Amino acid sequence: MTPTTPLNVLTFRTGPGDLLPVVLLHAFPLDARMWDDVARLAPGSRTVLAVDLPGLGGSAGLGMSPPSLDDAADAVAQTLTGLDVERAVIVGLSMGGYVALALLDRHPDRVAGLGLLDTRSTADDDAARANRLRVAAELESSGTVDAVRPMATALLGETTRTLRPELADRVGALIGQQTVAGVAWSQRAMAARPDRTAVLRRFAGPALVLVGDEDVAAPVAEAEHMVQALAAPHLVVVPHAGHLTAIEDPACVAEALGELAAQADTNDHRIHG
Repeated sequence: MTPTTPLNVLTFRTGPGDLLPVVLLHAFPLDARMWDDVARLAPGSRTVLAVDLPGLGGSAGLGMSPPSLDDAADAVAQTLTGLDVERAVIVGLSMGGYVALALLDRHPDRVAGLGLLDTRSTADDDAARANRLRVAAELESSGTVDAVRPMATALLGETTRTLRPELADRVGALIGQQTVAGVAWSQRAMAARPDRTAVLRRFAGPALVLVGDEDVAAPVAEAEHMVQALAAPHLVVVPHAGHLTAIEDPACVAEALGELAAQADTNDHRIHG
């Protein structure tokens, strides 16, 4: 079933039509506002959009069973169509990376460049899958997002937690504004996702793989696994950052995304120009 309700989109900047837009997909359990600093620092004048994934931020839930990131990817594609965005540089961090991979799998013509930040192409193992399902049930049983509030600290790198503890408050505020239904749906959808490493092997365009060197949720080894599968990868390891590099070091992320977008422009003009 194809989603019919467009997702909420934050338009950080509107640029000329000859430059590929950059579409940003956020981490769990946050929303598109996690990209505020990156979008402000992004070089150039191209369009920068950030999408609230289903049930999070300002986006309605999909109301589908069972939960699936394939449906989330279809909803992103439909939303971009409504904005007259046919091809873009698709960037996802953590869960956003999973959705970016699903979009590449299901709608490959839309992806002119691919950014995979602090994420992985592999599926959950049995223990991780069971934990996601347990947390989803706990969220619904309690009627609160309390079960995921500790992620405000856990997702940040050790250096960030020590030197900039205020960032945990910022992340915690975003978590606290999400709905129980949206967070639980996301957990179940992530638990059900397949291994999409083979999808990376089919992608010939420019790709950025970026990871914090203190990321324990999707460590450097996972980034290297994706690099090995890609035809034209660029690996960036962000020093002194954990899982939320876009919040912990937005300048580094913005610079890397600017380079990716420029490469995608050149590649797209060569192929389609």
